[in-house]
Amino acid sequence: MRLTRFTDVALRVLMRLAVVKHEDPTTREVAATMQVPYSHAAKVVARLQHLGLVEARRGRGGGLTLTEAGRTASVGGLVRELEGPGDVVDCEGGTPCPLRSACRLRSALRLAEEAFYTSLDPLTVADLVTGPTGPLLIGISSGPPPGD
Repeated sequence: MRLTRFTDVALRVLMRLAVVKHEDPTTREVAATMQVPYSHAAKVVARLQHLGLVEARRGRGGGLTLTEAGRTASVGGLVRELEGPGDVVDCEGGTPCPLRSACRLRSALRLAEEAFYTSLDPLTVADLVTGPTGPLLIGISSGPPPGD
């Protein structure tokens, strides 16, 4: 199974926000730190805000904050929500598969997909940023000192 770029960016944004201690970075700063296009990060942040995982404040003193719901969210639940419904393979697409009425592969792939999500269910966003990931995120977040 392969995650969409949207889900990948969303998880990385949440992880970045989970290690922030004293500042509330802007969407632009998070996008730069995570090396993703600002426009894509802005769409991701809007979705995460809609889900109640991120709080976004505009203007002077604004920025992004991970909510408690975002910190404790199940990674499996997040991936399910962000990926949305759908089969691993499209048996009904433009050219329907001739095996679709009696195919065992489709159900096996559904079971494998659910096993993938189930393996992520016990993990929270907070779990994802424990060592060694958290310290690395803090290091790349701080970047070079101003003026360098």
